[in-house]
Amino acid sequence: MLKPDAVKRRLIGTVLGKFEKRGLKIMAAKMMFIDTNLAKKHYGEHSEKPFFSDLVEYITSGPVLATVIEGEECIALIRRMVGATNPQEADLGTIRGDYAIDTGRNIIHASDSADSAAREISLFFEDSEICEYKLPDEELIYEEP
Repeated sequence: MLKPDAVKRRLIGTVLGKFEKRGLKIMAAKMMFIDTNLAKKHYGEHSEKPFFSDLVEYITSGPVLATVIEGEECIALIRRMVGATNPQEADLGTIRGDYAIDTGRNIIHASDSADSAAREISLFFEDSEICEYKLPDEELIYEEP
């Protein structure tokens, strides 16, 4: 998910382009405002942490771009491309390392596991909104098994 800071800073194309150039597929994308209830569900694992209310307040402060991205080992790959949660610790060349400075405005959310991805996708998308397709250059991206 591209957070309000990414949307307002006009970084949507730049960030999605990085995923596409790497060979990942954008299966779904939805520009939306997240309401408080949905934000609390999305960040439920942090509900007991002191920063939870700030997190909810920020993610509901402007539009986000929710996405579903697919590719081999894509969760681990995307997490590496995104960089450390704290942009000050993120390597240059990562999304956060290149475009963010503050943890509270760190551009992007990326699921940390297949279970989290499945839960989060179900919060933002209906199955019918996810487009299955084959890339014409998949044989250039992926080695045959």
